[in-house]
Amino acid sequence: MTDQIGIVAVDSLVANEFEVQLDGETVTGVFRVDGLTTFKLDQDGDRVHEPITLVKMVQRDGNSNINKWLRETTAYGSDKPRRTLTVLAIDDGTEIRRWTLNGAWIQQVVYSAFDTASTEMVEEILTIYYDAIEESWSATSNLE
Repeated sequence: MTDQIGIVAVDSLVANEFEVQLDGETVTGVFRVDGLTTFKLDQDGDRVHEPITLVKMVQRDGNSNINKWLRETTAYGSDKPRRTLTVLAIDDGTEIRRWTLNGAWIQQVVYSAFDTASTEMVEEILTIYYDAIEESWSATSNLE
């Protein structure tokens, strides 16, 4: 009788493999996305859309897609400009999951500390609400 050693593939996702898109274009300089809640019900059974926090570097280019959205949002008398924001989970270069936040709008912009004793980058911290979220399982071609 021979012993057989089976190798089991472990499906994993490393937190630093992700991309953020705004209306289909990559957002550069994103440090992290916090609070991505794909499903939550309130006590009445109604769907709740919790805000996400997008933490990014402060960028010089005022014409980047994210900075245009920021400028439109903070313009005097501006209504909430809405966009489609997508978070992609990537594993070894392959997109495995996609979360699309439809009707996304910026509720708040906060900056990390400006500190003469620090060498850390200043963070631009955006609180983003949205109307609906879609989750796609990109790496699975035939969902059962």
